[in-house]
Amino acid sequence: MISRSLGPEFGGAVGLCFYLGTTFAGAMYILGTIEILLTYISPNAAIFPIEQDDPQAMLNNMRIYGTCIIAMMAIVVFVGVKYVNKLALVFLACVILSIMAIYAGVIKSAFDPPDFPMCLLGNRVLAKRNLEICAKYISNNTINEALWNKFCITTNESTTCDPYFMANNITEIQGIPGVASGVLLDNLWSAYSQKGSIIERNQTSSVAGEGQKTYSQHYVLTDIMTYFTMLVGIYFPSVTGIMAGSNRSGDLKDAQKSIPFGTILAIATTSFIYLSCVVLFGACIEGALLRDKFGEAVSGQLVIGTLAWPSPWVIVIGSFFSTCGAGLQSLTGAPRLLQAIARDGIVPFLQVFGHGKANGEPTWALLLTAGICEIGILIASLDSVAPILSMFFLMCYMFVNLACALQTLLRTPNWRPRFKYYHWTLSFVGMSLCLALMFICSWYYALVAMLIAGCIYKYIEYRGAEKEWGDGIRGLSLNAARYALLRVEHGATHTKNWRPQILVLVNLDSEQNVKHPRLLSLTTQLKAGKGLTIVGSVLQGTFLDKHVEAQKGEENIKALMTTEKTKGFCQLVVSPSVRDGISHLIQSAGLGAMKHNTVLMAWPHSWKQPTDPYSWKTFVDTVRDATSAQQALLVAKNIDSFPTSQERFADGNIDIWWIVHDGGMLMLLPFLLRQHKVWRKCRMRIFTVAQMDDNSIQMKKDLQMFLYHLRLDAEVEVVEMFENDISAFTYEKTLMMEQRSQMLKQMQLSKNEREREIQSISDESRGSIRRKIYSIPRPGAQDSYSLLPSENPLNEAQIIHDRNTASHSTVAAKSSAAPEKIQMTWTKEKLIAEKHKVKDLNAAGYRDIFNMKPNQSNVRRMHTAVKLNEVVLNRSQNAQLVLLNMPGPPKNKQGDENYMEFLEVLTEGLNKVLLVRGGGREVITIYS
Repeated sequence: MISRSLGPEFGGAVGLCFYLGTTFAGAMYILGTIEILLTYISPNAAIFPIEQDDPQAMLNNMRIYGTCIIAMMAIVVFVGVKYVNKLALVFLACVILSIMAIYAGVIKSAFDPPDFPMCLLGNRVLAKRNLEICAKYISNNTINEALWNKFCITTNESTTCDPYFMANNITEIQGIPGVASGVLLDNLWSAYSQKGSIIERNQTSSVAGEGQKTYSQHYVLTDIMTYFTMLVGIYFPSVTGIMAGSNRSGDLKDAQKSIPFGTILAIATTSFIYLSCVVLFGACIEGALLRDKFGEAVSGQLVIGTLAWPSPWVIVIGSFFSTCGAGLQSLTGAPRLLQAIARDGIVPFLQVFGHGKANGEPTWALLLTAGICEIGILIASLDSVAPILSMFFLMCYMFVNLACALQTLLRTPNWRPRFKYYHWTLSFVGMSLCLALMFICSWYYALVAMLIAGCIYKYIEYRGAEKEWGDGIRGLSLNAARYALLRVEHGATHTKNWRPQILVLVNLDSEQNVKHPRLLSLTTQLKAGKGLTIVGSVLQGTFLDKHVEAQKGEENIKALMTTEKTKGFCQLVVSPSVRDGISHLIQSAGLGAMKHNTVLMAWPHSWKQPTDPYSWKTFVDTVRDATSAQQALLVAKNIDSFPTSQERFADGNIDIWWIVHDGGMLMLLPFLLRQHKVWRKCRMRIFTVAQMDDNSIQMKKDLQMFLYHLRLDAEVEVVEMFENDISAFTYEKTLMMEQRSQMLKQMQLSKNEREREIQSISDESRGSIRRKIYSIPRPGAQDSYSLLPSENPLNEAQIIHDRNTASHSTVAAKSSAAPEKIQMTWTKEKLIAEKHKVKDLNAAGYRDIFNMKPNQSNVRRMHTAVKLNEVVLNRSQNAQLVLLNMPGPPKNKQGDENYMEFLEVLTEGLNKVLLVRGGGREVITIYS
């Protein structure tokens, strides 16, 4: 019940504690059975002679007899629950007869109270050991030697007596004066005592005098200190059987009808018996005798047995069978509890105890329960264990009440209690009373019980809590999440509360596995930000065709997130275009104010390869989308070289090249990385670039002061860049970049021309174009022209078709579809003429390309990238990580290829690079 209402962790923890409580309670009942047997029924049956000064003898007898009784009870339970039910009827009949005998004895005491004398010295109760006559003098001034010898010491013909003994008289009173005696008024109020104090009858007068401690052993003494909460703790185990019906719900024909009716009736009956017995005992028995724990004032006779009618044996037999029945019920209910927990599978090592006989009887669970019971019996004295049992029971009842109250307050649709008179306040009051009783009875035992339950809770959470039962705690979490999301403001986050909420864009291969797992490793290493993490990916196609692959991809991403210990969410989108899918993720990922503010992606390392010709276009458009959404962008280059979360850098530097202030992302990211074990031993170094006319010394001081106020520990260095002449290398590299860009533009044809170009290039023109281009005498041509058509004519047609399609908005819907082969219907002469026309156009266009000169603006940009790359390589080539400002893409999309080349030149020769582009706002502040 608790598992399905509050979740497997709570259910398993409380259930195991309740199981242990029920099991040890069974041992306690069996020990009570043996005590009644050897003390009142058959003292001669003791194997070890019971002596007054040897408590170990009684404990040894309990161990031997307890082992025999638990074996017999286990056999009865193993044979079947129907035999337990038959025996339960016999035990119940004996208990009912005993209770009726008590009520009959109370009625009889009104007109014929039993003869049950007890002896007082003054107002002090005397122990009746070897004291047959309750008087100082027998007759004719003959002293009662048995009494005088207790309080007087004779030495050298002189006698010294206890002053209190000499000053007070001996009186004999009836221990059970009867219900008509009016003793109820005397017993109405509490009378607690300290350990070792003498029990006194307050209604009897006495001469003041403490008396000597030498003679205190002749009085009845209290063995423990008594107070209200302690007595509640002792009495509570007698009312812990209210879940007996629920424990055996599987054996009931109609559990939802029988359990409420039977439980309420049972509680009403037992409550009436308990309360009436307490009141009637107080009305019939002297208070001093009630406080005599061991009955020393009446020679150890049974007080309730004497009160009962017709014979004390009715009470003895009833008590014996009552404890037997309670022990048997414990051995019946506890294995079923364990079997239910084992079958849930929330505790792996307990799963073997979920099996049993063919009829469902929990055989293995019964063996374990009997073994735990045997441990309790071998301990023999459960006085120190009993309070913990009470805590386990109270904890169980507290969580049952909590489950009911929580389900009502959450208004879950599935919570439809059949009981008409239920209200959540009753459950809340019950829960509060259980919690209060735990600490009232014994606060340290309550803490011990909670610690045990907490350990079990964390174990289940760590090992086995993978069940989804629609529990209330999950509902509470959903309500709390909804409440928190509604409370979080939708406006801009204050700088002090800013943290990287990361959308991680990952690519999947043909098997729907993540191509770059190190991207999630980097995300995990940034978890010190305690922000939101969404791992997103795009699957190209339609959802109807790709929903199976999408589900598999999402499962693979979640599995990798578990492996990398990335705490976050996964969101996979199926879209006809990867470009559109990424745009949708950037716009719509997250919920309410819990949206990402940072995009993390990997550098498209194959952007120059003909196998992936449009990765650079998707990349640049993603940069533009993130910028438009005012989100920060992190681009990890050479991501496969980044460390896993299991690696550790023993030394090294994290170098930050701070070219432009973009809100402090460059400062914040290394700080977060250094909180993780991978980067913890790395040092931060911050480089900033100065021109010749800048004051480098002042810049360094200002930057150091800025870092001091930010409470960041980093080395600062100002690097001066000289305005050298533009090198021939820069000129040549810019020329090659622009030639490739121009060549691509030459391929931007009209729709009809494009369709004809596919056929003509595939048949004849491909060879001549390739020969012309490859005949350009320039070193490094392979890298610069790797976007040219490949050897495969189908790939070549695909590339040209895709590029042309992307440039025409009227046919954008067809851009993602694969090109179909065009069936020409022209005459042969017209086809040859068209082919020559295309060849002439291409030849003229390529001649212009070879004779062109580079744009001076591009030359300056390339010069800056080359010089900055030289400076970075000079100082950070061996750094563990380099962070660089990422320049924005050009406003004119015609220069996107040049933008990729600039970034490539800027980071050339560096191993691990993180390009950072801020979102246009401050993310770090000097204020706490």
